[in-house]
Amino acid sequence: MKNIIAYVLCLIFLSNTLNAQTDSESSINPMNILFIGNSYTHYNNMPSLFEKLAISKKYKINVEMNARSNHTFKMHSKREDMYQAIRKTKWDYVVVQGFSRELMFSKERIDTASLPYFRQIMDSIYSNNPCTNVLLYMTWGYENGYEGDNLVLTYQEMSDRIKAGYRYLAEMYQVPIVPVGDVWKNFRETYPSIRLYQEDSQHPNLLGSYLIANTFYTSIFKNTPENGFVPAKIDTATAKKIQRLSFSSVSTIIDTFKLNQNTMKFHFERNKKGEFIASGTANYPFADSLYWDLGNGIRISNSNFRWKYSKSGTYLVKLIVYEKCGVREMYRRAIFKDPPQPRKKNNKPQPAKPQKPVRKV
Repeated sequence: MKNIIAYVLCLIFLSNTLNAQTDSESSINPMNILFIGNSYTHYNNMPSLFEKLAISKKYKINVEMNARSNHTFKMHSKREDMYQAIRKTKWDYVVVQGFSRELMFSKERIDTASLPYFRQIMDSIYSNNPCTNVLLYMTWGYENGYEGDNLVLTYQEMSDRIKAGYRYLAEMYQVPIVPVGDVWKNFRETYPSIRLYQEDSQHPNLLGSYLIANTFYTSIFKNTPENGFVPAKIDTATAKKIQRLSFSSVSTIIDTFKLNQNTMKFHFERNKKGEFIASGTANYPFADSLYWDLGNGIRISNSNFRWKYSKSGTYLVKLIVYEKCGVREMYRRAIFKDPPQPRKKNNKPQPAKPQKPVRKV
């Protein structure tokens, strides 16, 4: 069994309206993401909500979905159209989601009912591209719990079992988890009057799917979705609650679910002294080597850097990472503007105002 950790941020662009290095950026392919799942994925076309959100935040991205209702890992593993979707391109990310109940049972049952088929899907993904970043889509408990399979579970008990199942797979394959179930729970507790479920008390309504999309956005891009795309049927106030809670929830558990592994952080600013400063941090513990190309002819072969640019402008900064699976390239732009110049005073002499004649009395 190949044990490949591959989770990467790439092709990231920051919002701006300045002149960019279009010759360089036009050659950059979009980030490609494939969602494999069932109705928890395709309800309300959640991957499209995620894509629109990312595009509204100025990310270059292409999202596709291969989802079938009521499907388990075993059922997915028997679908030729799923394998065709995997082989379609060299995906940067593949999101994998199992049936809502199949991972809430014991490890022994997961080992026989789910693991062989999950392994088959994973092997197919890595065979297509060993550098693909696999993300596990952790789901949530039913609104009123579950009764069946000789079990009587509350919502919380079902959610805890699902989380344990996904963490079991994540530890086995060393892949990150997108903790939708945890964010869902936090939102239910914080805003109990806002319903996330369909009338069946299982599937997501539009608000639920939007919360899922925001959770994926935060998990992948590590920044807030606030001020991003909002579907027309969701009011602004509710959307902000979803955006803010998704970001705050994921931010506190990034380490817990390995979402900080194989990622990069980048920041630029004109500081109080008027200096143009850029800095970056790369967390790739399994990389053979890496370097930063700062877009000005300078290369730095350290995980971290801090650089002062000599003049304003737009710089395409690259992080190049060499790993056993291949070479990764990640991009961001640093945009530095000169401070506004004070207006020049008009020093031309003004014509003297005519004096009124003084009348002598």
